[in-house]
Amino acid sequence: MPGPLTGIKILELTAVVLGPWACQILADMGAEVIKVEPPYGDSNRSLGAYRNRGMAALYLTCNRNKRSIVLDLKQPAAREAVLKIAASCDVVIHNNRPQVMDKLRLAYADFRAVNPQIIYCGTYGYGRNGPYGSRGALDDSIQAVSGVAMLNEMVLGEPRYLPTVIADKTTAMAVVQAVCAALFHRERHGVGQEIEVPMFETMVYFVMAEHLWGMAFEPPIGTAGYTRLMSYHRKPYKTLDGYIAILPYLDSHWETFCKLSGRLDLLEDKRFATLNDRVTNIDDTYSETAKTMATRTTAEWLDLFGATSVPTIVVNTLEGLTRDPHLEAVGFWQEVEHPTEGRLRMTRFPMTFSESPADVRRLQPRLGEHSREVLKEAGYADQEVDALLAAGAARQAV
Repeated sequence: MPGPLTGIKILELTAVVLGPWACQILADMGAEVIKVEPPYGDSNRSLGAYRNRGMAALYLTCNRNKRSIVLDLKQPAAREAVLKIAASCDVVIHNNRPQVMDKLRLAYADFRAVNPQIIYCGTYGYGRNGPYGSRGALDDSIQAVSGVAMLNEMVLGEPRYLPTVIADKTTAMAVVQAVCAALFHRERHGVGQEIEVPMFETMVYFVMAEHLWGMAFEPPIGTAGYTRLMSYHRKPYKTLDGYIAILPYLDSHWETFCKLSGRLDLLEDKRFATLNDRVTNIDDTYSETAKTMATRTTAEWLDLFGATSVPTIVVNTLEGLTRDPHLEAVGFWQEVEHPTEGRLRMTRFPMTFSESPADVRRLQPRLGEHSREVLKEAGYADQEVDALLAAGAARQAV
C-alpha cells in the first residue's frame, strides 16, 4: 500500500543531519528522494562505526529510501544537470546558506525558471534578512544562541549543550511540516513557492513555548523560564535498587500518589495543595517525592502505579532501548540485510497511517550509486552521461 506522499519527487541538496533526516522522513512517507552529493559525499558517511568506508552509522540512520547521485555543482555541466532533474521534481530542499546558492546560481528563481510549480525549501542557521543571515551554523551554535545551552546553566550552574542534536532534528521536523503545507497549498491553488526554515528562529519558537513564562506579558510580570523545569531536583528518582521516572503532575495524580505511597501527610500540606502550589514550591515537591521513591524497589513502584494514570516508567539506557518490551511489541526495531553493509538495525517510522502506511522501500545508497540511472531518467543519452562522468561533473559508484 503506498505511503501518503507517494508520487511526490524531491531533489535533496543537503548534508549532515538536518536536511538528510528531514528528507528521510519525507521518503519514509512515500516520496521519491534523489540525494545530490558532492564528489566527496555527505560528511556523515565517515561518522560512526562502519564496515565499509563511506557507509558509516550516522549516514545509515539518516539516508534510507533515497537514491544517490554525485554532481560537482561547481561545474556548469553539473549545475545544468541539477536543473534538468528538477524540471520533473515537486520539491527542492537544500541546507546551504542563501549566499552559497546564489553563487552557484541555484537560487529559487533558477529552479522556478525550469519548473514554475516547484517548492523550494532552504533550511540553514538564520533567516537571510537578519544580521546573522550570512553566518554558518551547526547544532552546537544554534543550541547556544537559542537559549538551550543556558537552560542548563540555570539548573547546573554552567551552560551545557544537550547530548543530542536537538536543533538539527527539531528543525528537520519543521522542514517536513513546511514542505507538506506547501504541497497542500499547491494542491489547492496550483502554485509553488519558496520556503525558508531557519534553525535559530525555529528553536526559539520551540524553546519559548513554555519558557517565555512571565515575559509573556509586557511589561513582564515575572522572569523567563518555566519554574518546574528549572529545578536542580528535576531528574529520575533513586529507588532501593535503581532509578524510576514518575510525575504526579495533575491534582488527581498527586492524590493517587500520596494515597498509594502512604504519604497522606502530603495531602494536608498547603505547599502541595494544588498544581500551582506544587510548581511554586517545586524544590520541596521534588524533594518529598524523592524521599518517598527511595523507600521501595523500582519493580515495586512500577507494580503499584502501573494501573493508574500517574505517569510512571523505567529509565532506559541507549542500549536498553533496543530491548525495550514495548518497542519490541510494536515492531519498532527492524533488521534488514543490506547488499553491501550486511545485517543492519533500523527504526521503523514512528507514526502510523491506516490507509497509507510509511515503509522502507530502498536501503541506504552508496555514494553515486544511482548517478547514471537518474541522469538517464532526466533525459540524458548514454554518451552524454559518459561525457559528464569523464569530465568529473558526475560520478557513478562502481
